[in-house]
Amino acid sequence: MTVPPGDDRTTELIRWAAFSCVLVPVVLLWYGSSPAGAMGTALGLAAVTAVCRLLLRRSERGAARPAPEHPHDRPHHQGHHAAPAPRPGPRPRGGTGAHRGTRHTGGSTPVG
Repeated sequence: MTVPPGDDRTTELIRWAAFSCVLVPVVLLWYGSSPAGAMGTALGLAAVTAVCRLLLRRSERGAARPAPEHPHDRPHHQGHHAAPAPRPGPRPRGGTGAHRGTRHTGGSTPVG
């Protein structure tokens, strides 16, 4: 599925986020917030928007790449390693104490 550049949902999402970066501080000023607080909010929203834009674009580039035909064709850092074989012998018990993670169905009264 190919989407023409400039007509995708990510671009529209980023435009709405940029609009919010302007609108939110205006609303804060309207309701009596300090100019410094409104400016700090605007800078914070702009930073979050920029990071989200970067991550969305990177995700789109990764999704646009064709998938390798064999798992061995993937780069090493993306490959999956097989889980180690279980060791022979008794299995270790998880948890501590007498109940070891089971539900205690007794009442909620303290002991003692």
